[in-house]
Amino acid sequence: MKKKLLASLLAGAMALSLAACGGTKEAAETGKTDAPAKTYKVGICQLVTHEALDAATQGFQDALKEKLGDAVEFDLQNAAGDPATCATIANGFASSGVDLIMANATPALQASVAATADIPILGTSVTEYGVALGIKDFTGTVGTNVSGTSDLAPLDQQAAMIKEWFPDAKTVGLLYCSAEANSQYQVDTVQSELEKLGYTCAQYPFSDSNDIASVTQNAVNNSEIIYVPTDNTVASNTGVVDNICRPNGIPVFCGEEGIAKGCGVATLSISYYDLGVATGEMAAKILTGEADVSEMPIEYAPQFVKKYNGDICTELGITPPDGYEAIG
Repeated sequence: MKKKLLASLLAGAMALSLAACGGTKEAAETGKTDAPAKTYKVGICQLVTHEALDAATQGFQDALKEKLGDAVEFDLQNAAGDPATCATIANGFASSGVDLIMANATPALQASVAATADIPILGTSVTEYGVALGIKDFTGTVGTNVSGTSDLAPLDQQAAMIKEWFPDAKTVGLLYCSAEANSQYQVDTVQSELEKLGYTCAQYPFSDSNDIASVTQNAVNNSEIIYVPTDNTVASNTGVVDNICRPNGIPVFCGEEGIAKGCGVATLSISYYDLGVATGEMAAKILTGEADVSEMPIEYAPQFVKKYNGDICTELGITPPDGYEAIG
């Protein structure tokens, strides 16, 4: 009885040994292993819900899914326009140890940078990284755990667009949220360009959505034209701006298409979806070890498109110049 039991045990051990050898041989021949595939966890902090940021997030997710398939998991969180909530979200990502953070808009980027110096961070929908991160004489590469894509359109061409549409106007009001550092950068730059073209400009900053209506009304009372940069607070409140500017016959020129769709006559804009795709492609390279985030320069939109809002132009009796396409 003991001999039979011993023989059975030996036979079982030999079978296991052969199976293991067979498995090793199969792995060597096919390149397959029994080790579980790596799953990458990506945290997305989006400042607020509006068309441009939503498109950038979608493009980012689509690009990463195309590159990595089911190997990537997203934790998408929205701060509802509150920078303090961005900080809470970013700190949560850092504590949970996500593999990468995508920060959609400047406050989300700033919060993420404050939360971690180790986890790779990619920004998108950020106009000027030097301004956003307080880097003097920024050369295009952050050099730390941060890189990303910029939505900066050629601001001199946006100023020239206003001249193209209204060469005889005299006054331009620049409407923006003072809490957004990159909005301040844009209006300062556009104002300088407009003044070179002979316009008299005044800035109309508001601190948050609570005073946007009163500040917009003040701008309308003192301006022939309104300019709005790629400002997230305006993007979330285009109805407020439109309800004041359009009845008063004041045309609004915008830094991006989503805002122009809600309250503007025209824009020189980029595709935020394509910007998100570019960010997702950068993320795939970082996650798979193909690239080091600290060595990746900020990427910019490859092309800009002149677009007009047909409904508002018609109501204001404005004929778009040649070379503009209608916002869909």
